Amino acid sequence: MEDEDDWLKREVLSHAGNRWAFGVIHALKEGGRMRHAELRRRLDGVTQRMLTRTLRQLERDGLILRQDYEEVPPRVDYELTRLGEEFLLKIIPMWLWIFEHAEDFRQAREAHSTAASE
Repeated sequence: MEDEDDWLKREVLSHAGNRWAFGVIHALKEGGRMRHAELRRRLDGVTQRMLTRTLRQLERDGLILRQDYEEVPPRVDYELTRLGEEFLLKIIPMWLWIFEHAEDFRQAREAHSTAASE
């Protein structure tokens, strides 16, 4: 059970570093309930396949809710859950810290690369 919990924690944490997962969560927080096409327009560069995969993973982990109205033509909406909102609130400070220190990371990599080539 402990190994399974470790795997679960790592998998959920991976959403924080995943461009599309973070983008979906952020878009739903900013825009509220949305359809697949609306999300795709907001996430520049995401393919339909990747967005569908990301939405399924986020729904599986309880971060978003999928509402299928079972209509023709099909209508499906996505919205952020309470858990998804909490996740976003915890992740934003980390993302801000990373953005604030991007130049520091760049300099460290350059220094490391220079030292490794000497």
